[in-house]
Amino acid sequence: MKLQMLLVVIDPTKQAQPALERAAWLARQSGAALELLVCEYHATLESSSLFDRKSRETAREHLLQERRDWLESLALPLRNEGLRVQTEVRWGRPLHKVVLERASELQPDLLFKAASEHGKLRQLLLSNSCWELIRHATVPLWLVHHGAGRPYQRLCAAIDPLHSFDKPAALDHRLLTAASELSSLLKLEAHALHCYAPLPPSMLFDAELVAHYPQYLQNSGKEHRAALEQLQKQYPQVLANGHLIEGYAEEEIPKFVREQSIDLLLMGAVSRSHVESALIGNTAERVLEQVDCDLLVFNSGPKSSVPEK
Repeated sequence: MKLQMLLVVIDPTKQAQPALERAAWLARQSGAALELLVCEYHATLESSSLFDRKSRETAREHLLQERRDWLESLALPLRNEGLRVQTEVRWGRPLHKVVLERASELQPDLLFKAASEHGKLRQLLLSNSCWELIRHATVPLWLVHHGAGRPYQRLCAAIDPLHSFDKPAALDHRLLTAASELSSLLKLEAHALHCYAPLPPSMLFDAELVAHYPQYLQNSGKEHRAALEQLQKQYPQVLANGHLIEGYAEEEIPKFVREQSIDLLLMGAVSRSHVESALIGNTAERVLEQVDCDLLVFNSGPKSSVPEK
């Protein structure tokens, strides 16, 4: 994977910056440049009867300069390592719109953002801005749960070669290409997982179908395995560890992630529409809410900068 620019969303309210840690780790391996982005906004400094316009503008610029100086303090040790780092401060809200605007201008290869962890819960807690970026980002979105203090060992691409959930065929190829190239670049053990759920007997009302249900299960399994094996020919590095599991994806993928100690899950998000209220598929939403690892999410909208095979 040819990585040239990584865009990192920095949270000015937090001391720890796991997204920056992970992006810097990847930059060291790939030679990519980094841009650190802070988005700032205070309603009082936008329009308020407490201050006149000139005072608001002065205070706003002072705040933005403070953020620039702070970003430079984060960038300096990375530059001293030899990494190429630039900084950007933007004024505006909501956060996801400002980030998407900058991503459209910069056209990074990856977009990094931290997801939050609450108390003793292990799973990712995705903020509203995370969900909006999942729905609308046109570049792959890397949601970081664990910073560089937790080494990566394994990644997994969750695929659906029969496109059961209206997922475009190209999305599997993007996921597997990225999984193959990241595993080579970062020396990670690569896996691919496909889950399928045959219709349960309770949903079959035709007596003849019920009578042939065992044959249906066998044929269904063969069909999904054949589709997985077909992909294996194109991506042997990843699908050498290909897994076919019978069950619902929203249950089996988080379980697999936990049991196999997956550090990075690559997954596609299928937008149902491109309107402002677009929602990704229910399966992807349920999986993303339950996994306990970092996520690399590819949207099914416009093509990302990750090369396709």
